[in-house]
Amino acid sequence: MTMRRVNFDLDVLRTFVTGIELGSFAKAADRLGRSTSAVSAQLKKLEEQAGTAVVRKSGRGMVLTEAGETMLAYARRLLELNDEAVAALHGTELEGWVRLGLQEDFGESLLTDVLGRFARAHPRVRVEVRIARNTELLDRVTSGRLDLALAWDAGAAGPHAERLGEVPLRWISAAGGPAPWLAGGDPLPLVMLEAPCVMRSAATAALDRAHVPWRIAFTSASLAGTWAAVAAGLGVSLRTAVGLPPTVQALAPHDTPLPALGTLGLCLHRAEAESSPPVQRLATLLAQQWQGLALAA
Repeated sequence: MTMRRVNFDLDVLRTFVTGIELGSFAKAADRLGRSTSAVSAQLKKLEEQAGTAVVRKSGRGMVLTEAGETMLAYARRLLELNDEAVAALHGTELEGWVRLGLQEDFGESLLTDVLGRFARAHPRVRVEVRIARNTELLDRVTSGRLDLALAWDAGAAGPHAERLGEVPLRWISAAGGPAPWLAGGDPLPLVMLEAPCVMRSAATAALDRAHVPWRIAFTSASLAGTWAAVAAGLGVSLRTAVGLPPTVQALAPHDTPLPALGTLGLCLHRAEAESSPPVQRLATLLAQQWQGLALAA
């Protein structure tokens, strides 16, 4: 028996992915310039092509079915390949260079994927990357030594900053389960980056509000050093779930007696209001990739 050949509509897939990433198909309709009825028709078409439901109602919203989770992963890959092909066809038009700054959190998750795609599509654009802390990144953008920078929102956004979204802050412990001192009465040992650090300030402020005694057990100049100390069981840290190595884990709120935490925003900073075409193209790719990372976190 020959399987029926199905050709998914990329326009429909883009609507589906946009709706899931925005958390609302009504917002997707507004983002894509379509009516809500047109978006509903596209979702119906997608489910007809897939032969199964990809979303289901949950309260007032919609959530992915098991088939929908599978479809989302493939839809993103198909759209990335489509967009890369389009960019490659026009890639010879882009020349110049882009100076990009990133937090250590995004070194592996963004550099490998986004910069690889960008380099293939725009071989005549040179990209220089600097991994640094928030304060340095913002200083370099403001002084014109970086064209773009992804930095956590520490309340010091520059004049050309675009807020990409928010991600939950999480307590981080060694992989394999919470350490026994999480439930003890001694001061909580903290593993933190050197001050000033927005995560360090958030951790100590949350513990002070909850009247939880704490002490700085380990201070590191790098995120790699922080993860090594946490993995060794020297203490607990605070970060987001983005870019964590397998040696540590983000604790779910119900798995720890530590105080609940809020969210942290991420901003894409530009040195100039009107960016050059190469800078604008890379900024678009970074924003798109971040949506996927934030959804997973």
